[in-house]
Amino acid sequence: MSRYLGLRRLHEVRGFGGFGRSALIAASVTALSLTASGCVVVHGEREVLPATTRAAAATALQEFTAAYNKADKAYDSSLDAEYTTGALADIDSARLTAGKANSPDGNARHAPLKLTDAKFTIPKKAGWPRWFLADAAGNKGGDSRWLLVFTRSGQDETWEAAYLTLVAPDALPKFAVDEDGWAEAVPANAADPAVPPGELSAAYATYLKKGEDGGEAAFAEGPHTSAWRELRTKKSVRPGLATQYIDEPMTNGDYAPLALRTEDGGALVFFTTRHFEKQTAAAGASVPTPNKDVLALTTGEIRQTLTMEFVSNQVALDPGDDGGGDGEVEILGRIQGLTSAKGE
Repeated sequence: MSRYLGLRRLHEVRGFGGFGRSALIAASVTALSLTASGCVVVHGEREVLPATTRAAAATALQEFTAAYNKADKAYDSSLDAEYTTGALADIDSARLTAGKANSPDGNARHAPLKLTDAKFTIPKKAGWPRWFLADAAGNKGGDSRWLLVFTRSGQDETWEAAYLTLVAPDALPKFAVDEDGWAEAVPANAADPAVPPGELSAAYATYLKKGEDGGEAAFAEGPHTSAWRELRTKKSVRPGLATQYIDEPMTNGDYAPLALRTEDGGALVFFTTRHFEKQTAAAGASVPTPNKDVLALTTGEIRQTLTMEFVSNQVALDPGDDGGGDGEVEILGRIQGLTSAKGE
């Protein structure tokens, strides 16, 4: 792994390492309920409860959208920092930082994001964090549905969007719900999906590096699997420019995977990965000059190499292991953003 030391070192010198929001803090909420026999203490961390009400979920979506639009118009990441976390916070903060560097007066091309026809899938679960899925139509991204996962780690905390992906309108599965319409959260270590949700990030990183022969998990062909691997292979053999890739799982704290049970016993899983792309020019040559947004996030002087770091969040259909279907994990949507770069 010595040839990747430059990539690993980037973790220590990332100019934008401060993007990460504080890790989700475990909290407990104690509620008191009166019964005929006296006072009974109900511990929020142990009680299985819906994450929120549908009205509160709608309010959270509205507040996020308003803050997102203010931040986008001003290119000011502080304006929506309270409403984002995890992968989305990293991607959004970097985008706004680059925008501010190149357009100090704000985003002249700003067009407000409008989300309509929102549907909410709210799981019942014990403990924190609690979370829910918002599925809405947007005025950007064609006819794709906007999927936002909101999470919080305490009753008095603000709902923060941790995941954002866009998917085709007919791609979403039907969720398993109880008689009151509440969904079921799938634990990270659940063994009944084809891949436990907690292992999906690592399995995806292994697949991108080695293909189907490199790991136990099988991924369906598509733009975020086979086509992406093929594109990276072509880029790695350009004359005069060598490109190396490293893919890493991200599973802790704000980047923890979140999964919902589907009707067929599988899971819809939201998860995060980190990706490095290192371009090295041949002797006597130089790395092609990147665009101004990359330059805005770059530290060091680009001479022989440019190492870029990306954060990516995915939503995957993880089938049940009951023997039905082909057992392949399907990546339904993925949004990736450059978070930092280093020239040498």
